[in-house]
Amino acid sequence: MPTTIGFALCGSFCTFEQALDSAKMLISEGFKLIPVFSDAAYKTDTRFGTAKYWVDAFESLTGSKCIHNLVGAEPIGPKALFDLMLIAPCTGNTLAKLAYGMVDTSVTMGAKSHLRGGRPLLLAPSTNDALSGAAKNIGALLNYRNIYFVPMRQDDPAAKPRSMVADFSCIPEAVRHALDGKQLQPIYL
Repeated sequence: MPTTIGFALCGSFCTFEQALDSAKMLISEGFKLIPVFSDAAYKTDTRFGTAKYWVDAFESLTGSKCIHNLVGAEPIGPKALFDLMLIAPCTGNTLAKLAYGMVDTSVTMGAKSHLRGGRPLLLAPSTNDALSGAAKNIGALLNYRNIYFVPMRQDDPAAKPRSMVADFSCIPEAVRHALDGKQLQPIYL
């Protein structure tokens, strides 16, 4: 039985292509993926593509319908649907909601439900305020049991000095580490 990953996307649309590439890498390594879309990711058309394009791309790639509402996300934990849940990209908004226990999107509901079973949650941040407003939330989440981070780096130090983005190429290795209960190092590249 392959390891099943809930692959969640939040509204950092500029990283969706990298997320799709990461999903392809995970599938090539034998993981089964089930997409989970936040409301913003599921409904918002941007210059990076239409919502329908991204939903179709992930559903076609994974062979699974995406979970995109609270009702669909709630059973994730009780049914132990995933061995690991990955949020890639994980926005500053979602980081804050996770840090403060707020559950009002399919992604935060899925994460809360998944963590109830003591299984790993892996976060791939993409936020313009990681080194300002979101820093305290990243710090808090680093101390939570079963929450791990994909290594991240400054996005554009000159133009966006507080912005950080996960290194999406590290996702497969970070998944393997999180499944073993370990944080991939270094966490900041």
